[in-house]
Formats: sequence, C-alpha cells, structure tokens
Amino acid sequence: MTHPTHPTLAFIGGGNMATAILGGLIRSGTPGANLIVLDPNAEQRARLERDFGVRTLAAADATLAEADAVVWAVKPQSFKDAAAPCAPFVGGALHLSVMAGIRSDTIAQATGSDRVVRSMPNTPALIGQGITGLYARPAVSASERAQVEALLAPTGDVVWVEREVDLDAVTALSGSGPAYVFYFIEAMVAAAERMGLTAEQGKQLALATFGGATELARRSDDTPATLRERVTSKGGTTYAALTTLQAQGVQDSFIAAMLAAQARARELGDEFGR
Repeated sequence: MTHPTHPTLAFIGGGNMATAILGGLIRSGTPGANLIVLDPNAEQRARLERDFGVRTLAAADATLAEADAVVWAVKPQSFKDAAAPCAPFVGGALHLSVMAGIRSDTIAQATGSDRVVRSMPNTPALIGQGITGLYARPAVSASERAQVEALLAPTGDVVWVEREVDLDAVTALSGSGPAYVFYFIEAMVAAAERMGLTAEQGKQLALATFGGATELARRSDDTPATLRERVTSKGGTTYAALTTLQAQGVQDSFIAAMLAAQARARELGDEFGR
C-alpha cells in the first residue's frame, strides 16, 4: 500500500542510475511501496525487490497510472520502444529523463506530457558524489523543479541550465568528465612505474593527489590558475612538467576533445530525435 505523504514514482529501467536514485530515496525515507520499477529482466526485478522492497513490473500496465513522476532510465536507443506501451498510463505525470541524447521534445511527444525535465548525470552519482545538469521545459513548475532536486539529492549536486542545448556542453564537461580523470590517473600510474614505483604506489599517490587537489579547489576562493601558480616555481619540478605539457599542446588538445564530445552529443540528439 502506498504512503499518502510521499509521491509515487515509476522508474522505466532498473539499471545502475535508477538503482543509485532508488537507494538514495529509500535511505531518505521513501517507502518501497511508493516506488515502481518496470524492467523486463527477471533477475534485476528480483534484486530490486529484495534490496529495496519496491514494486516491479515486467511490462507496462495500469499500475503506472499511479505515478506522480516517471523516471526514464533506459538506453537512449530503446526509449521509443519502451515509451510506446507506457504512454497510455503516464500522460499526467512529471517526467525526468536520465538518458543521454533524447531531447525533451521527443520525450513530450512519446509520453503525452509536456512536463519534462532532462538531466545529464555522471557516474560518481553511484556513490553520491555526482553532478547532474538539469533542463526543465516551461510547463514544469517551480515546485516540480524542487521535487526533481529532492529526487536527485542522494546522487550529489545539481546545476540547472536555461537552454536545452547547453546540456550538450554539460555532457562534454561532466557527463564524460569522469573518463578524463581516469585517463589522467592511468597516465600518472604509468609514469610512476617508469620512474621505478609500483603500480599500487602510483595509484595511491595519483588518487590522493586528485582527491586532495579537487577538495582544495572546492574550498578555496582562488581560481584554479592561481592555485596552479602557487605550486609552480620558475625553474622547479612543477615548472618543468607544465612547460612540457604546454609544449605538447595538452591544454588545446583537451579543450578540442571536449568540443568533440559536445558535437557528438548534439549529433546523438539529432539521431535519437528522428
């Protein structure tokens, strides 16, 4: 039986991102009975029922009409097929998409609801340390924006953008961003081994350096450039490293890489919107 003081939420797809949000909702006091997960995979449904006490569906039915909000967490290429059987039951709901590339026009047309919020989370959301970019269509009220923020709060921070096109930049910066960090950590570990340290020592040093530097930047009122300059003495070791990076054009290449990611996000939106 649902709890009347909590909204009823339906998740279409029960994968990693849905699980991260579900776990946070349960920890913050949402009753499992108020959470519905539609997923065709029997093992996944059994796991979600066991871990969170949620209700599950193998296929769309009138149960979805109970939902005040629907969270779309399927693969982008599966969205239209997943939406078609759900549409008769979810036209009155608020819709939150955690799918990459599917634009809000497409979601509105497929669901019959103009109350759509698109989001671009990233993988640290799985441990509550993520950052999610959000865009709301004009039909979404201020209270519904607040509802979305509360729903995503267990996954980390949120940033609203006023133009939907800006989600392509969010995708390039923070959506794909963890991969860039892992890429640099890989390089630091490889360098550590070439300098005579073990891979485990290199990993420990690299992870602590990234974590500490990020937290220092978070707490400081100074710009990243100022913080960098404070570590860099002309003629010193850091100076030698940074001038090598500059000579190799690393900053320009890094910016070009993110612009390529933004362009690809735009292309995917065009592709999935057809």
